[in-house]
Amino acid sequence: MYRSERPLTGRQPTFRRAERGSSYRVLLWMFLILAALWMLIQLNQPNGAVQPLFLPTPTATRTANSFIQEAQAYAQAGRIDDPNSEDDAIGAYQRAIAIAPNNVQARVELARLLTYSSALMSTTEQRRARLEEAQRWIEEAAQLAPDNSDVYAVYAFVLDWSASPTLYGSEKAQEFLLMAEREAAQALVIDPNNPLALTFYAEVLIDLQKWSDAQQNIETAMRTAPNLMDAYRVYGYVLESQRAYSAAIEQYTKASKLAPNMTFLYLSIGLNYRTLALKATAGEVADNLYGQALENFERAAKINEALGIRDPLPYLHIAKTYSQMGQFFVAARNAEKALTYNPADANTYGQLGIIYVKSRNYEGALPVLKCAVLGCTAAENKEATGNEVAIQPLPLSSVEVAFYYLQYGSVLAALNQCDQALPVLDMVSQAYPDDALLQSIIQENYNICNISR
Repeated sequence: MYRSERPLTGRQPTFRRAERGSSYRVLLWMFLILAALWMLIQLNQPNGAVQPLFLPTPTATRTANSFIQEAQAYAQAGRIDDPNSEDDAIGAYQRAIAIAPNNVQARVELARLLTYSSALMSTTEQRRARLEEAQRWIEEAAQLAPDNSDVYAVYAFVLDWSASPTLYGSEKAQEFLLMAEREAAQALVIDPNNPLALTFYAEVLIDLQKWSDAQQNIETAMRTAPNLMDAYRVYGYVLESQRAYSAAIEQYTKASKLAPNMTFLYLSIGLNYRTLALKATAGEVADNLYGQALENFERAAKINEALGIRDPLPYLHIAKTYSQMGQFFVAARNAEKALTYNPADANTYGQLGIIYVKSRNYEGALPVLKCAVLGCTAAENKEATGNEVAIQPLPLSSVEVAFYYLQYGSVLAALNQCDQALPVLDMVSQAYPDDALLQSIIQENYNICNISR
């Protein structure tokens, strides 16, 4: 056989066996290309099973509990009801309920905060609407959980705060109060040791003038739950009702430390300081107590401003305090500021009118008191500068309002306008025939007008 002796040179022979790795790589690339083409086709289908990455999920990812925790944080920070945003405790609880419609805890806490926030409402209509909203939520909770003690406890709280003659008249207020007692008792039947039930039952009992029973319930509640803000608040209310004003201040202060941005607590502290100042016999002591009252009212006003709450109540309390101190100019300035916050509130006109009377500004007092007592048109209302608004008269439903009526009648009588004064005086006389103080004021004005009744 012929065999060449010439060596092989240059490239390796083409007839050697191919390496396996190169074939696998080719197959892999072909598979990836086909997979990519299939994916593109599926993405372009109208109802394709494959969806692009990073699309928003079709349902909310937050849980109801996360919104409840957010609501609790807002409440602690004092953002119970932000009029300019839904980022507040009430809004967070409502979002929790939207996710979990059967969540009883959220409804109970929402009703409780709505009731507390009614203290921040500027007008009777707003307070009534807020309390009615609270009642709707707690009634839904009672339907969902008829054996839940907290539900009935807060139901009693809502009804008790609704039991105001100013809001609903005396007859309806008494009906609410008896309903509150029934619901609180039911809460304690379910759980006799529930501190929330004991607390709100004590508040109802005070309003029913059952002093010893109220004291017993609130003391038991505080032993059971020593860090419950509601218990310290109600204990302060119990002590205040028994005229133990210094002790009441101590309990309200403890409540304010647990809930530092609930401004109605500072108003309660200030009111008790002001009462002590009125009873003080030494001028220096009275001045110091008035100073403490003003400090708490001003603190409430500053917290409201920081939270964007336009509540006239702290300024009305400041005005009344300065009025009692005899500083009528400063008092009037604060009452006028309260009026700018809510130019449609007839009660604010009544307060401002009394301050004008005490400062002997009778001409200024007359139109303001008329707006509070008889109402006035926007054209007649000269006090709400830049906010021309008609004022609806205050119904003669409480002794406080009766004093506005009598102050108006007294000014009319003093200015020799007895033909207008007598109908106003007669209205109060008919509404409160057994109130000795009111009747004495009425008789004095009858004498000024030379009228015998």
